Amino acid sequence: MEKVTLPVFGMSCASCAGKLERHLAGVAGVRQAGVNLATAQATVEGGLTIPQLMAAVQDAGFRVPTVTVTLPVQGMAGEACAQRVATALQGIDGVLSVQVNLAAGEATVNYVPEAVTFEMLQKSVQQAGYDLSPVASDDTDVAEVERQREYRSLRTRLLWGAVLTGLTMVVMHWDMMLKDHTHHLGQQVNFFLQWLLVTPVQFWVGWGFHRGTWLSARHGTANMNTLVTVGTFSAYLYSLAVMLFPSFFQQAKGVVLDVYFETAASIIVLILLGRFLEARAKGRTSQAIRRLMGLQPRTARVIRKGKEVDIPIALVAVGDQVVVRPGEKVPVDGVIQEGESSLDESLMTGESMPVTRRAGESVVGGSINLEGGFVMTASRVGRETVLARIVHLVRQAQGAKPAIARLADQIAAWFVPAVMAIATVTFLVWWLWGPQPSLTYALLNFVAVLIIACPCALGLATPTSILVGIGKGAEHGILIRGGDALETAHKLSVVVFDKTGTVTKGKPEVTNWLGEDAALALAASAEKRSEHPLAQAVVQYAQGLGLPVVEPETFRSVTGRGVEARVDGRRVLVGSSRFLAENQVTVENRQQVEALEEEGKTVMLVAVDGLLQGMIAVADAIRPESRQAVTTLQSMGLQVVLLTGDNQRTAQAIARQLGIEKVIAEATPADKAEQVALLQQEGKKVAMVGDGINDAPALARADVGIAIGRGADVAMEAASITLMTSDPRSVATAIQLSRATMVNIRQNLFWAFAYNVILIPLAAGVWYPWFHILLSPVFAAAAMGLSSVTVVSNALRLRHFQPS
Repeated sequence: MEKVTLPVFGMSCASCAGKLERHLAGVAGVRQAGVNLATAQATVEGGLTIPQLMAAVQDAGFRVPTVTVTLPVQGMAGEACAQRVATALQGIDGVLSVQVNLAAGEATVNYVPEAVTFEMLQKSVQQAGYDLSPVASDDTDVAEVERQREYRSLRTRLLWGAVLTGLTMVVMHWDMMLKDHTHHLGQQVNFFLQWLLVTPVQFWVGWGFHRGTWLSARHGTANMNTLVTVGTFSAYLYSLAVMLFPSFFQQAKGVVLDVYFETAASIIVLILLGRFLEARAKGRTSQAIRRLMGLQPRTARVIRKGKEVDIPIALVAVGDQVVVRPGEKVPVDGVIQEGESSLDESLMTGESMPVTRRAGESVVGGSINLEGGFVMTASRVGRETVLARIVHLVRQAQGAKPAIARLADQIAAWFVPAVMAIATVTFLVWWLWGPQPSLTYALLNFVAVLIIACPCALGLATPTSILVGIGKGAEHGILIRGGDALETAHKLSVVVFDKTGTVTKGKPEVTNWLGEDAALALAASAEKRSEHPLAQAVVQYAQGLGLPVVEPETFRSVTGRGVEARVDGRRVLVGSSRFLAENQVTVENRQQVEALEEEGKTVMLVAVDGLLQGMIAVADAIRPESRQAVTTLQSMGLQVVLLTGDNQRTAQAIARQLGIEKVIAEATPADKAEQVALLQQEGKKVAMVGDGINDAPALARADVGIAIGRGADVAMEAASITLMTSDPRSVATAIQLSRATMVNIRQNLFWAFAYNVILIPLAAGVWYPWFHILLSPVFAAAAMGLSSVTVVSNALRLRHFQPS
């Protein structure tokens, strides 16, 4: 294992995440470890196997969810075969146990779904000489199932806790609610009934807190669970002592003979309510990734032995002929062989308009086929599809920590010990110097300080915003590879665009033809055998006008000059002014040629039988969205630069049309990286926008590299941000999303810090000497639960982000 990300369950606060991160970082063989509370994931780099990593997680008191599945095995003939199958499966890192039933022809495998796929299991068994069939539920999201199980458990305990606490309140105020005293309860009976109702709340409903406290204590650490356990048990045990030994407390100084069972129960229920609301809100933060995962169908219709058969998606292989009918989802990536259709790719690219795909064109798995049916050849399956790679990249990015999150982590590391120290000082001050009953005041303020402190809000402030922000980016066809890229993008001051394929279409098109159609037909026929992009543009233009394009009788290409051909017995020349001059053709209208070149166009002259018959202007047309993209970026206060390998005249012409002032022309790939570095030396934060392949050095050198292009073609690993469409307006959207996310993070951090800075002194009774204000532990519990919910809910506002 070099790098792996696994779901981890059992973390309840930032202190838990910090403890696990430190524990994993200290394991031999681990180079780097990171834990994200919002996504409940641990990412580890190093030489550990998956079982070793799981053991380390469990040793820290947490767990990694696994799945057990029974799969049919074909080809086993005896016990030796079963043993070979078991050995093959056990050799996969991430498979924890294997049982092979020879009689039933099945293998039961327990594995970590984040690390093992059906394709890996099948390949290993096939290499051993057998075959493995999938089951219908092979694509179950185990982490989501586990989250739902925890959510239901929280809901059940919360409901029971609320009922029992409500009954406790009734018993506590029994005498006050009765108008007559015929059913009066004695004090000891009242205390006993309260204890009877609260004990299940303390030990069963609050078990999750107490278990977390014990696991942390085993490792000599403390977390939010510790604060809840110490606070509630302080109130519970004090009340139990008052109930069992009332005479002692009647004689004790500074004590009122009263119990606080309802305080312990209310604290547990209110904090559990906060966790329940937080869990429900956090479930909505990952909607984007679940929507992407839901794009892939469970089955595919393939042609086998001349017949159409439905098979599980895991059995589709590269080269299979796949049939896609109207209304169905495209199961895997491939190339259309027969038919054409309109496809909805909006959930992957952010493009709302359907796109037409014809024979020979690529389609992406997860697209929705709107109209016609077609047959395609599968080119990528399993984890190699664009959709699977998008999901993987988004998951990785959502689990990454930006620099701004490290401050919160550092504070959370000493937060709980500091709170326990403050609570202890509070208790002593109130007990020794507080008003009577001093011990009662000391106890209640001690509990209030423990309960009001909330490291969860600090731990969730950054990762929840990152989680929602990156998910929202994916919905707009923007893949952000990590929190650092999202954080850096909001600081950008310069956006550098490569020209070809970025602000232009990357495909030459005929923009002007000055001459007769007959001459154009001859020119296109002469160019028909040429493979040059300019020649192909001429041929396509003529064919688009319905002109006859025939095979030339002879053909000769002169590199960098033009072509000479004989078409229908006539000598045809197509090329530059210099080429025609070399062939004794007089070129007139030079001013017209220069005017077209000033517009950034390449001019080709056409001569037939030694006479000039016309001129063709070809240009790499500017994308219709490019002008708006540049205007939007400039309105955001960003400088836009055009960087290209083209000549200065062409580059200036393109820049004028786009409204770009700074142009850097005639730059090689190495020059582009140097130009980016020069801008950085001026103290500017630079984004480089290119195709992700030719501009790789500049993309790597920039503060933020943005690869632009269709997802099926772009090298998604080449930049820190990848745009799934070729629309340059997505650059502005990505930067706007970064700015919105960072504002959201700052709001969350402000709330988390302000909450603790204001309410901990209030709970400790700092303001009591002047205003006689104290905070009840019950209100402290309500505020503590509300703080985390507020942070997560604020992060969820990013789901409504829309680019301007």
